[in-house]
Amino acid sequence: MKPRYIYLVIILLFSCSKKKTEESSKNENPYYYQAYDYYAEHVRDSAFLNFSRAEEVFKESNDSTGVANCLVMMGIIQNRQGDYFGAQETALEALLYLNTEEPEHFNLLSTNYNSLGLATSQLGEKEKAITFYYEAIEFSADSNNVRTYLNNIGRLYQDKEDYPRAISTYGSVLKSSNLDSIEFARALTNYATATWESRKNYNPVAEFSHALDIRKQKMDLWGQNSSYAHFADYYEKVNRDSSLYYARQQYAMAKRLKSPEDQVKALKRLIRLNPVDSIPAYFATYQTLTDSIQQARAAAKNQFALIRYEVEKNKSENLRLQKDNAETTNRLIGLSITFILVGAGSVLWYKKRRQRLELETQNKIKASHLKTSRKVHDVVANGIYRVMTEIEHKEDIDRNGILDRLEDMYHKSRDISYEAEKIERVDQPFNQEVTNLLQSFASSQQKIIIAGNEPELWEAVKTIVQQEVKHILQELMVNMKKHSQAENVVIRFSMVDHYLHMHYKDDGVGLPRDMKQGNGLASTGNRIKNICGDITFASEPGKGLRVEVIIPTL
Repeated sequence: MKPRYIYLVIILLFSCSKKKTEESSKNENPYYYQAYDYYAEHVRDSAFLNFSRAEEVFKESNDSTGVANCLVMMGIIQNRQGDYFGAQETALEALLYLNTEEPEHFNLLSTNYNSLGLATSQLGEKEKAITFYYEAIEFSADSNNVRTYLNNIGRLYQDKEDYPRAISTYGSVLKSSNLDSIEFARALTNYATATWESRKNYNPVAEFSHALDIRKQKMDLWGQNSSYAHFADYYEKVNRDSSLYYARQQYAMAKRLKSPEDQVKALKRLIRLNPVDSIPAYFATYQTLTDSIQQARAAAKNQFALIRYEVEKNKSENLRLQKDNAETTNRLIGLSITFILVGAGSVLWYKKRRQRLELETQNKIKASHLKTSRKVHDVVANGIYRVMTEIEHKEDIDRNGILDRLEDMYHKSRDISYEAEKIERVDQPFNQEVTNLLQSFASSQQKIIIAGNEPELWEAVKTIVQQEVKHILQELMVNMKKHSQAENVVIRFSMVDHYLHMHYKDDGVGLPRDMKQGNGLASTGNRIKNICGDITFASEPGKGLRVEVIIPTL
């Protein structure tokens, strides 16, 4: 189900609680009213800021319902912008202000549990998300909302491959007496998909076509987008031409809807289905959209965190000013000269202590710089001098050997710079580190294509394994650069049954039949063996190289 439908349901369900609270808060809490105006205009950052301010006003007046109202809406905004951790945290905080025994809180509870379900499912905690959706159903008095929650639950069972429960859940929605045509089309599509996934010989085309006809008749563009995606998935192993047709239809619809997330999903299908020579064009768009989505989500997350920080900071500043004013008044009335002298002494002590701490910090920085300088001298300068001496005094120069030593010193110098920057740099998402590593080997003559490198892929991979993966990929790319003469390189990642699969393919000269394994490949083999993985090479001279690495994540 598309988020746009979900949030429409949330707003409709939420309106009753909003009206009750607005009646008593419009004049005494103007931030609350402004927040809803901004939300209606889709200016979500301003809406979030004003809900945060309104929350503090409600806290001061001990209005728990008002506080919960603001927190629920803030969680909805964070969900809408992709800040799922923040949304989960805000929704859990809202529960502290809601009473499960109070009927007037039921609408808020239902809305908030649905928001929790959305955030938790996006974070991959499917069982918890199902529990939250059932809580939303318990406190909902609206049959339309209940069917929406049931569809969400069915989808989670389907993702868990618990098809009997998924089919049963979708079936209960289809049996509803007052089901409208759009809801029927959604439930029918979900039911047919779950049935097909549980029984591969099942043909869902009739149900898919019936649902698509309804959606076209009702001008349900989001529904049509979903139908095209389901058609493309079904035909992928049955008729690739049909699958490609529907993937293109979905991509066109996703662009019409201006939905970057759906465009990315369609492009992934197009990359899988199109001939190799068509992949680069799609992949360039895919990478641009993926980067844009990640940047937008990161910006939203930082923005919301900053807004909460600024609100809390202003609150603390106001309290501090009130405290300072009270202390100033008391000082004018009853403080003695002795207390003033003690205060002056405290200020002097504080300044000296701050000077001492600053001096210690500067000394630590100088010591760090000195340590780095020594390493540069010992590792890099001495190594370069050795190479210079060899070039100067030898008539027969081993060019490859010199280049290898220079490359070794290059990597050591990079290691030194990383050590020097370790404290100051901000960690990147691991998928971005992988992208940066692989793309650093690209050139105008060699194209590097990456597929499947999503943030979710690496969540189940331990940090120590992630670091080994980087070394493995680097060794593969170094060997490619040195020996392959390839023009196109494709690296694809996937997760199958808790095993990380890394597929490497190029169109270079391949491996010679009498190739001897060098130190780099031997080191790579040892790294993979140490993490219980497996590596397979497939090559014919002149026909490129394929490498598959499989690593367990449990």
